[in-house]
Amino acid sequence: MSMIHHFIGDPSKNDYCWKGVQAEVISTEEVKDIAKHILVGPEDGTPSFVMRYFQVPVGGQTFFHTHAHEHGMLILHGQAKIQIKEEWSDLSPLDAIFVAGGDLHRVVNTGNEPLGFICVIPKLGS
Repeated sequence: MSMIHHFIGDPSKNDYCWKGVQAEVISTEEVKDIAKHILVGPEDGTPSFVMRYFQVPVGGQTFFHTHAHEHGMLILHGQAKIQIKEEWSDLSPLDAIFVAGGDLHRVVNTGNEPLGFICVIPKLGS
């Protein structure tokens, strides 16, 4: 069955939320206060992929990690740098990124506002 999660946030207040989607806040020693929203996933009946939205606070970063599955990302708002293996690249809104499975990577918010991006992974990677 198809599903729509309507956007109900207010970008002018850095409020990004969708009807029927609960945010999970990730905080560890390595990462602080990253909001993760599963926009389309197993609860929606997707057979092969998961679409997520992440919001990284000013000065924050994602985990420096690797995994077997690939993923695609689209920067929605904010400024960032991505590290893939030893290489760094600047990112701006609407930049699209492919990270191959097995590549060590992380995203660092380099701007003065929260960084938001969509990340699509195979269902097995969720």
